[in-house]
Amino acid sequence: MKCAVRYYTKTGNTKRLAEAVAAALGVEALPISAPVSEPVDLLFLGNSYYAFSIDPEVRHFVQSLDKTKVGKIVNFGSAAMLNSTYKKVKAEADKVGIPMEKTEFHCRGEFKGVHKGRPNADDINEAAAFAKAFLDA
Repeated sequence: MKCAVRYYTKTGNTKRLAEAVAAALGVEALPISAPVSEPVDLLFLGNSYYAFSIDPEVRHFVQSLDKTKVGKIVNFGSAAMLNSTYKKVKAEADKVGIPMEKTEFHCRGEFKGVHKGRPNADDINEAAAFAKAFLDA
């Protein structure tokens, strides 16, 4: 199974998760500025809430994906106040005809002192285990 990891972060929290996910999959974590140029079965997409939605850059990235190159998107991320971005990312993926994996990884992230230290080592390990489970399936 061929996998890729892309992420968007403003605080560095999602980058830390992306690096753990990528290491578990044996690939490199790249920012969403790096296009998905080769076909992948799974695209692990790290993102978070900013101002109660996904960042416009994430929206544009998903809209730019070629459905002939991406089999499925797997959502992961962190947020200090809100929960998962799954529904927002799925709405964009639906527009371009790329299915979303129903399971995702989400944890708390530190923002302005809220949830200090998150994602922590346990969160990082859980993100890696989440990704590795796709290879073991």
